Amino acid sequence: MSSVIKQSDPSPIIACTISRDVQNFDLLIEDMEAAMGEAWGDLGFAEALAFFNQPEAESLEFVAVAIDEADEDDLVMLGEIIGLANKKGVKVILIAEDVTPAALHQLLRQGADEFVPYPLPEGELQAAIERLQTAPAPVHLAPALTHAALATPTAGDGVIFAVQGLAGGTGATTLAVNLAWELANIEKANPPRVCLLDFSLQFGSVSTYLDLPRRDVVFEMWSDTEALDDDIFRQALVAFEEKLWVLTAPSDVLPLDMISSEDVNKVLALARKHFDYVVIDMPGSLVQWTEAVLHSAQVYFTTLELDMRSAQNALRIKRALQSEDLPVDKLRYCLNRSPKFTDLNGKSRVKRMAESLEIRIEILLPDGGRAVCQSSDHGLPLASSTAKNPLRREIAKLASSLHALGKSDAEAA
Repeated sequence: MSSVIKQSDPSPIIACTISRDVQNFDLLIEDMEAAMGEAWGDLGFAEALAFFNQPEAESLEFVAVAIDEADEDDLVMLGEIIGLANKKGVKVILIAEDVTPAALHQLLRQGADEFVPYPLPEGELQAAIERLQTAPAPVHLAPALTHAALATPTAGDGVIFAVQGLAGGTGATTLAVNLAWELANIEKANPPRVCLLDFSLQFGSVSTYLDLPRRDVVFEMWSDTEALDDDIFRQALVAFEEKLWVLTAPSDVLPLDMISSEDVNKVLALARKHFDYVVIDMPGSLVQWTEAVLHSAQVYFTTLELDMRSAQNALRIKRALQSEDLPVDKLRYCLNRSPKFTDLNGKSRVKRMAESLEIRIEILLPDGGRAVCQSSDHGLPLASSTAKNPLRREIAKLASSLHALGKSDAEAA
């Protein structure tokens, strides 16, 4: 494509590539022609800055900014291009080859909407374009939440609730997601500010449970926490229905030891600074930084079921924490799929299990049935899909009691 956009073109230009030399990105040319036909043009960096102020730019829907390692010296100019595009309401796809994570992070912070690596994976540019066209607005920039939840920090004393499953399938993520949603909707007039953090770096599924996109900036945040500040933290969050902020798991499977206790403490400090409640979905494994979360959390929920694997794992985690002189008293055991009120035999088994493990099973979560799985598959909290579900009702009661306790503590202080 010519670097000059002709006004005589029969169809308006709705997309542009912006690069030092588009010929260095031949795969991008092919994919743009396949996706846009003749309705796109090409601009250099300096040309792009001037073009955004011309009438022809009014028809632009998105630009694809293509860079490689040779362009890292022009990050200031690239930031200006992205900033101008944002002001004009033009979406930005960042396409990068051999660029350092720090440079990528800086450009994503400045407002790029999508990131695609180069060489382009098959179909990825078309998928990015479709995401931009179908999304009515970037969920992480929901205006109501941007001002309400982040512009006015709290006193840094937000309450932290962590949730960890003692065995697979015991409903830890279900509890974390729905507890966070219930807390976010606990008051209509003055709802608390709530953040949900997915700390399962490998197979975290909070984004699936709420049908939210996983953003590459999450990996950038975890990989460079020394540079972490309020703006970076905000960019890493996505919003669910303008009521709940979510830090999803990274897009790729990452080792759990990639982050340290210091990294976790820094993220938790920012979360407590901006939110009244912080709910953390923990990985199923105990890791080095579990201690940091345990110390920071006011309550550490552990989910289990009425079976031998849960009993054995409950005993293991209890012994592990006691051997390290960690605050085991913060653990609150939640029995998922608990016996019904009329199941006297089941209730007797619960009592014997608690006595043998020398623990108190304080929270009994009923079996929500198939509706729980269906709700997760549809990306909705139980309150939105099946409000009368018994599991949803019990989690709502738990949220109400936690909120009432928090208000009474605040009033006493």
